[in-house]
Amino acid sequence: MPPRTVVIGVDSSTQSTKAAVTDAETGELLAVGRAPHVVTGEGGARETDPEVWWRALCDAVAAGLKESGLSASSVTGIAVAGQQHGLVTLDAAGRPLRPALLWNDTRSAPQAAALVTELGGPEAWTARTGTVPVASMTATKWRWLREYDPANAEATAAVRLPHDFLTERLSGVAATDPGDASGTCWYSTATGAYDRELLDLLGLDVSMLPEVAATGGTRIGSLTEAAAESLGLPAGIAVAAGTGDNMSAAVGLGLGGAGLLDHPVLSLGTSGTVFAASLARPASTALSGFAAADGTYLPLACTLNCTLAVDKVAGLLGLHRDDATPGGEAVLLPYLDGERTPDLPTSAGLLTGLRHDTTPQQLLGAAYEGAAFTVLRALDELLRACGLDPADPEVAGRPLRLIGGGAQGRTWVETVRRLSGRPLIVPGSGELVALGAAALAASAAGGGDPVAIATRWNAKAQDAELPPSERDTETWERVGSVLDRAAAPLLGG
Repeated sequence: MPPRTVVIGVDSSTQSTKAAVTDAETGELLAVGRAPHVVTGEGGARETDPEVWWRALCDAVAAGLKESGLSASSVTGIAVAGQQHGLVTLDAAGRPLRPALLWNDTRSAPQAAALVTELGGPEAWTARTGTVPVASMTATKWRWLREYDPANAEATAAVRLPHDFLTERLSGVAATDPGDASGTCWYSTATGAYDRELLDLLGLDVSMLPEVAATGGTRIGSLTEAAAESLGLPAGIAVAAGTGDNMSAAVGLGLGGAGLLDHPVLSLGTSGTVFAASLARPASTALSGFAAADGTYLPLACTLNCTLAVDKVAGLLGLHRDDATPGGEAVLLPYLDGERTPDLPTSAGLLTGLRHDTTPQQLLGAAYEGAAFTVLRALDELLRACGLDPADPEVAGRPLRLIGGGAQGRTWVETVRRLSGRPLIVPGSGELVALGAAALAASAAGGGDPVAIATRWNAKAQDAELPPSERDTETWERVGSVLDRAAAPLLGG
């Protein structure tokens, strides 16, 4: 029997790093190493020292390899999928100048609004980048840095996204991919390149940015001697361009040109996202019109408040996260970190509809409903961006794939099922972001389309399929009515 070859897919998320040691032929998940991150900041600030990510990557790879029981010589490739939008600023030696501004840092909301106006409005942005700037986007963070930390902005020799920073540490090559680059608001999904006019608007020179590889699975270099020593891996193995976490999850699910197109996915994690891979270039001001890692597109809507916000409400109530019942008359919009979709960056949580007989369990259920409603309401716009009619019975009957940590929670699953009225599929493949990164690594190491590789791997997975339940239109309409009426006077819209 030939020796087993493996690849490592790295998921560098907001809270932690996971390194999935994966059989390169079968996709079997052999081991997952983990290491935590530290996020700092109060109010709207959310920052992490990029060196924390590098140390966590090294620790997670070592832990995963040890758990697998395999020799390091069996590893043939590595790829990183990272949290999107974070701003990493480096000096001329490649060292971080300051902590990175994370995707959920909302301090740049005024800069986002100013940028929208300066280019001529939301439609002008979607025509070029596919996305209207909000506080999450990297371009707004660079503008904020220039205004509030001009010394470090002036000293910046290179600008990277979180996954770019780690990929460069692995390979010594400054590279990114179309997927993660499309979340910056300085990359044009219309031309497939950096937009020089937008860079001029931002005061950012193209020489400060990484080259854009053709796909996230493109081999952009080899593991350097220094990185190999830090990771305990062989120097010279393939390093893929990698991508953003949402793009990697799509690859892990087999979504893309060589797999499923126009099938919606709902991810329940620190953020809530709804997305699909499509051949249609999205240009909706209500969505982020991203590129995908494989050359297709990934229209996406993202909320800032999902599982962590609901867990916070459970903690305040002294309840376990599954000690919840439907909210009854209560409506709770858990916008504890401001909100991105809808664009309410300065909002806070809102509770209304209390009665004498309202129970703590109903309040927790209302938090679930508020969080799930917020991301589900973008689903119809997502389908339209794919060129589909949401009212078409065939489209309305397409199952919703449910992923992320919340997909393992009974109350999350039942809340989404009740509010969407759709059949649900909970994929059997775990750690989808890391699995997608592993498919990118396998593509870089051995060739082949990463989506096709992941589709082959997924053929053996045991997915859980749940039939639709009757849609709870009463709750849907109640939550929607509160959000629409409260946005301007109470939520800052």
